[in-house]
Amino acid sequence: MRSAIVITASNRATAGVYKDLSGRALKEGLTKLGYQVMGHKLVQDDVHQISTTIKSALADGIDLIVTTGGTGISPTDVTPEATKPLLEKELPGFAEAMRAYSREKVPTADLSCGLAGVNGKSLIINLPGSPGAVKDGLVIMSDCHIYYIVFCYNFVCNLFNN
Repeated sequence: MRSAIVITASNRATAGVYKDLSGRALKEGLTKLGYQVMGHKLVQDDVHQISTTIKSALADGIDLIVTTGGTGISPTDVTPEATKPLLEKELPGFAEAMRAYSREKVPTADLSCGLAGVNGKSLIINLPGSPGAVKDGLVIMSDCHIYYIVFCYNFVCNLFNN
């Protein structure tokens, strides 16, 4: 079974101002897509906390690392900045598909700065921090057959490294 981890970046959720509904929706959705969700981490909107949590998931060999929250344009939205240095290869098509799919429902979807890419055998995806955006992201993940993207990437890397 493929492994996944959910990382929610939210100052307000970590402070208990509201419940982490997007993280819960993401965990449930990934399980329905056939992933064994190995954890759900709640961190502040902080580059160091987010990148440390992603690095830990990479060290654990997690197949799919999905963040929710921190992809907007406010000064505290830093998830893409925490993610980008960890990507060996960006997959801009995922973020483009996400914005295109969400655009008609949410006019501000084009302001999302979320990234997607690979690091070793792991796929890392940033999603916005609302349950609706998470549901849209799960549709894109399902349509893109994300597991096969990572499999093909690893196959090609192994082919050229041997």
